[in-house]
Amino acid sequence: MSYQAPVKDMLFNIQHLAGLETLTQQIPAFADFGLDTAGAVLEECAKLTQDVIAPLNWEGDKNPSFWKDGQVTTTPGFKEAFRAYAEGGWQGLQHPTDFGGQGAPKTIAAACNEMLQAANMSFALCPLLTDGAVEALLTAGSPEQQATFIPPLLEGRWTGTMNLTEPQAGSDLALVRTRAEPQPDGTYKIFGTKIFITYGEHDMAENIVHLVLARVVGAPEGVKGISLFIVPKFLVNADGSLGARNDAHCVSIEHKMGIKASPTAVLQFGDHGGAIGQLIGEENRGLEYMFIMMNAARYGVGVQGIGIADRAYQKAVAYAKDRVQSRPVDGSKPGSATIIHHPDVRRMLMTMRALTEGCRAMASTAAAAFDAAHHHPDADARKQNQAFYDFMVPLVKGYSTEMSLEVTSLGVQVHGGMGFIEETGAAQYYRDAKILTIYEGTTAIQANDLVGRKTARDGGQLARGIAGQIEVTEGQLAQRDSAAARAVLKALRAAREDFLAAVDYIAGSAKANPNAAYAGSVPYLMLAGNLVAGWQLARALIVAEDALATDKPFMQAKIATARFYAEHILPRTGALRSAIVDGADSVTELSLEAF
Repeated sequence: MSYQAPVKDMLFNIQHLAGLETLTQQIPAFADFGLDTAGAVLEECAKLTQDVIAPLNWEGDKNPSFWKDGQVTTTPGFKEAFRAYAEGGWQGLQHPTDFGGQGAPKTIAAACNEMLQAANMSFALCPLLTDGAVEALLTAGSPEQQATFIPPLLEGRWTGTMNLTEPQAGSDLALVRTRAEPQPDGTYKIFGTKIFITYGEHDMAENIVHLVLARVVGAPEGVKGISLFIVPKFLVNADGSLGARNDAHCVSIEHKMGIKASPTAVLQFGDHGGAIGQLIGEENRGLEYMFIMMNAARYGVGVQGIGIADRAYQKAVAYAKDRVQSRPVDGSKPGSATIIHHPDVRRMLMTMRALTEGCRAMASTAAAAFDAAHHHPDADARKQNQAFYDFMVPLVKGYSTEMSLEVTSLGVQVHGGMGFIEETGAAQYYRDAKILTIYEGTTAIQANDLVGRKTARDGGQLARGIAGQIEVTEGQLAQRDSAAARAVLKALRAAREDFLAAVDYIAGSAKANPNAAYAGSVPYLMLAGNLVAGWQLARALIVAEDALATDKPFMQAKIATARFYAEHILPRTGALRSAIVDGADSVTELSLEAF
């Protein structure tokens, strides 16, 4: 079955949960990006992703990119699809007009990104990494570097990569050994090996701009001695034309469980005299700059989880409506019926739908906070929105990607034995989704960030402030008389109380007993993500009940989905609270020798 972009649901979130109209009124730069524009942009993006990019997804799994003699050839059709993507201006959608971008809010661009990820995640990884490179250059690059590198990146003539990981240095970047030797002309020669470099080599663009973490000779040990460099595949002449081939070469690509069409490269720098690199910003501040790129990528990976979950849901629904098997238990049909008639299949499909829509709503709300944090004219508003967005990033990344594993697994289950057969395509989404909980920081790394930087550092103040916003929504639900509103209120209140208990425990134990706090870090992330997604669906229910007459089938589905989430998914927070508050000791009780 072909992919159908959920444009109506995205626009509902953009209008009613993210508050696009408020953003366009408060932020002059966004004045031209009202709801009509958002609708037009999303419709055009839907055409491209549905008609051009989605059909290549299955092809990429069967005929992945391959490496030969240092060159990578991508899946047939990828090069042409990337050209269509670039010529449509999609790479520059959310980037500044000063460099040839369109300056759209992230609130709109994130929805387009979800479509791209759902259509073909392997393909979409290339633009995702380029977005991150642009963000890093915008923040830390010199005016000359920005003028040289950003326009061709936004045009899609060049693409970007992020080079952190080394064979001995996975997530522990203090162990980075790639070295940078200063040269008399102000450049540096780079020597080292980087692994797991997404689109580190390919044939879809003229040049590849590698952003590389390396240690300048004589720099301090640990993370304080890491710098960030621009190391292009082809050197760039003063007039912007491409010069000589740089000493940065792909020596192999990985054979992977999923996202097979996306080339994951091993890059060797400096085997033939040294790769020429330019320092970004100041020496020894590389990790600080790279975190800008990583934060952009982390949000983007969360959106990947939402996109692939939606693709799996759509496929499962189509199969359930077509597959005939067994009589309905209520006797509503005399013979065998399509499996969507069976209660447990309905339960699985509703779980898939509710999780996907809840995370989409959460990501949309976070995108609006990002836009306000970066562009709002009021400094206090910028500060508050930045704090909210920072709290949301590990939830969008961590919860949405773990969610995608549950949803894509259910997608296989709905297909039954046919789901285990590759030809149906359901298994590809499950395989592809697994990487999402690993790259750009594992779920545990997101959870440690949520515990340490986002909760314990301020004694839980920000987390409690978010709980206070949720309590306001509870007050709005309490004024309603519908069965759905009462059900959502009951579950949301209980989940918020579970969250506050976890916040109190983590804020209280992080310093005195860090093992206890961090033993529950992933359960805490899952609890917080579950709560915030449920909160957004509760807000959606309020809107839908008030707007029932405008589009009854759509609004009724919104109400039913919010109620299902409240009654079947939000109650998980109780078990997570118990594990966090009461279960820390048993995590570390078993001796290391007993494993």
